[in-house]
Amino acid sequence: MHIRRCVENTPYKRLCSTKNILTVNGQFPGPALHVHKGHTIIVDVFNKGNRNITIHWHGVAQPRNPWSDGPEYITQCPIQPGAKFTQKIIFSKEEGTLWWHAHSEWDRATVHGPIIIYPNKKKNYPFGKPHAEIPIILGEWWKVDIGNLYTQTLQAGGEPNTSDAYLINGQPGDLYPCSKSETFKVMVDYGKTYLLRLINSGLQEILFFAVANHKVTVVGTDASYTKPFTTDYVTISPGQTIDLLLHANQRPNHYYMAATAYVGGAVPYDNTTTTALLQYKNRGYTPSSTPLFPNLPAHNDTNASVHFSGSLRSLADKNHPIDVPLKITTPLFYTVSVNTFQCPNNSCAGPNGTRLAASVNNISFVNPSIDILQAYYYHVNGVFGTRFPDFPPLLFNFTAQYLPLYLQTPKRGTEVQVLEYNATVELVFQGTNLVAGDDHPMHLHGYSFYVVGLGLGNFDKDKDPLKYNLVDPPLQNTIAVPVNGWTTIRFKADNPGVWFMHCHLDRHMSWGMDTTFIVKNGKGPKAQILPPPPDMPPC
Repeated sequence: MHIRRCVENTPYKRLCSTKNILTVNGQFPGPALHVHKGHTIIVDVFNKGNRNITIHWHGVAQPRNPWSDGPEYITQCPIQPGAKFTQKIIFSKEEGTLWWHAHSEWDRATVHGPIIIYPNKKKNYPFGKPHAEIPIILGEWWKVDIGNLYTQTLQAGGEPNTSDAYLINGQPGDLYPCSKSETFKVMVDYGKTYLLRLINSGLQEILFFAVANHKVTVVGTDASYTKPFTTDYVTISPGQTIDLLLHANQRPNHYYMAATAYVGGAVPYDNTTTTALLQYKNRGYTPSSTPLFPNLPAHNDTNASVHFSGSLRSLADKNHPIDVPLKITTPLFYTVSVNTFQCPNNSCAGPNGTRLAASVNNISFVNPSIDILQAYYYHVNGVFGTRFPDFPPLLFNFTAQYLPLYLQTPKRGTEVQVLEYNATVELVFQGTNLVAGDDHPMHLHGYSFYVVGLGLGNFDKDKDPLKYNLVDPPLQNTIAVPVNGWTTIRFKADNPGVWFMHCHLDRHMSWGMDTTFIVKNGKGPKAQILPPPPDMPPC
């Protein structure tokens, strides 16, 4: 399948004002990509906009093909205005919902869309066929230009201005000005079941989502099936996808589905609520004067967020086997922290005049001048270092309420973690309380990983592994490390290439909460990086 995607400026009106946004093919959210499991597609990306751009296929492992993965200065230099790049998207084991988005600056705010991966033609869903399938894309909207927001935030050194609205399928909903007539509506027949493909495309916030008077049944996350579990609400991080079955079994009426922020740390956030309408089609009823509203957890309800994440289990049946690494060759322990750098005369907009930063194992990642993949493949020296630490260089009580100020300043660097081909990796992410503890949805490119454990407080290397789920842990590509807590993932490094790992809150990513894995080639042609395409964008 060969498709064309055109990145272009398009005027869109939201919240009573119009602005030009970057879109794909003029659509916001962008067009859905429909594929079957294991297929390969070719996408011609034309940049007709006025800014550099890249496109990432979030959660697609791209076996041996990091060239088309998309993160700027990691696997490619950006596609410049007027240029084109042909990306080859290789689907392998993924099945369910993923998404694509820009991976340059903060342009993914408007440049994104769903990826729907159906089972092989001879297979069915592991649940009853739904009456209809509906993508539900949660997002954020700023009245200001996103490029200006990015530039001004990084120049000033403080927190970015919070969004002006959250969105469901591009619409803020009834609770915002000038929005009611365009609120997204889901029309349902009583007694039927619907598959909601939920995606959090938001830049900066983890979200709670719920449907008034209706429970939902989780059946998948990040294009991997889960054991069905029924819940009143969902917690979804930027980057994550969750597949939900909704049974239209309530009294015919108009019901709100709604999303609002979950914020575990003491940071500014947009405290508004986006809504869409669930409307029963039966004509013979009079709807309530105002639609019924769902009960969402409180904004700071960390227990609700952790409880939801901890309830996910892989389906792990004979048609969907799992393979959790049990013998670990490569144990890693990464602290994820918000940090600060001193500014001359305390002239920056961060705490006490500092510049906000972020780090993994006390290294705040700096983008190189040419992409790491090119430097690695062609043996260009001086672009990156290979001494990323396996363990934190500084040991302290990571989640203590008060921490000495000298711990806040990280080192800047472009260091990568090199992994042997087929290494079995256990990686413990530990959130710290430096500057301001926060949740960190960590995303790894090129892989899905098993989330074998998570908890609050400091990781206890003796007690916590005894509670790991090694039987049916969920297989995910993005997982929120709880505020002042820890999460353990496992994966087998069987996909050679250069793979970015970062926090999916874009402010933290831009501040340096990132690193890159280089997975070495194995023996034999099927264990080697594919050769580069002829039209890689120039640096």
